[in-house]
Amino acid sequence: MMSLDDYLCNGRWKRLLVIQTMVIKALRDFLVDNNFIELMPVITSVATDPLAPDPGSSIIGIPKIKYYDEELVLTQSMILHKQISLVSGLDRIFVFSPNIRLERRDRGKTGRHLFEFTQLDFEIAYGDMNFVMDLVEDMIIYVINKLLGSCKGLIESFNRSLTIPRKPFKRYTTHELIDEFGEEWEYKVSIIHKDPVWVVCHKREFYDREDPEKPGHFRNYDLVWPEGYGEALSGGEREWQYDKIVNRVGECSDVISFKGFKNYLYMARKGFLRPSAGGGLGIERFIRFLIGARHVGDVQLFRRVPGEKILF
Repeated sequence: MMSLDDYLCNGRWKRLLVIQTMVIKALRDFLVDNNFIELMPVITSVATDPLAPDPGSSIIGIPKIKYYDEELVLTQSMILHKQISLVSGLDRIFVFSPNIRLERRDRGKTGRHLFEFTQLDFEIAYGDMNFVMDLVEDMIIYVINKLLGSCKGLIESFNRSLTIPRKPFKRYTTHELIDEFGEEWEYKVSIIHKDPVWVVCHKREFYDREDPEKPGHFRNYDLVWPEGYGEALSGGEREWQYDKIVNRVGECSDVISFKGFKNYLYMARKGFLRPSAGGGLGIERFIRFLIGARHVGDVQLFRRVPGEKILF
């Protein structure tokens, strides 16, 4: 837990925030060079990603505010807005999106969880999982290359030595990892690898596309950092057909209601949603991995860890 003394000028925060600045610049440069257009983040809405029925979610509730006669929710993820943005004719978009996720107190002990963080969200019209995974591998390699060229000394000042991952990253399915490691496979698969790895086929949110050739399997993916740092990115191909979206929501009606999704479902029913694929990369988790921080909260100047008191 951070104390007031942690804010005293000791050079650490400046070094860390220079690295963070360079990471964000490199990510933005990579995406712009690959014909992506940047959107501004959405903070409030009538509906947000319910993060359900993901069995790994530990959200205790969606934060809400009253604004005149409307009840608005705070963004947990911009997935719905990313899909809708493509209706405007955009083909490749990205946004540095603040996320509010009210996690259980015990999640503060994992080293990976925050209740307020920033995510690099991106979406590609008519993209598929293989294209996205290849693009992300290039992006991670690009960023680490840039850092080693511009601020290697700053990274080494945290007693961290980085190597450039090699393509292609290894791929696993959730099924084989559960068989080998059990339900708590994420940390175990992370700790035994030196490079990032992909894990595909997660049964979770209603907007992730079911494989049409393999019912019960899903065309989605997580990128997992090595050395025990855990999940880096989560994404997938999206359901865009109205009947399939409604069926998926109906299957998990005990945790999802149609309230707030009226306009989203209208766009799906009218055939406006486009096939797409994308993902969200946690910025603080990326910085944590790059400098080898003990806890993801250690890279936030204004720390937001579940169960800890907020100083500022």
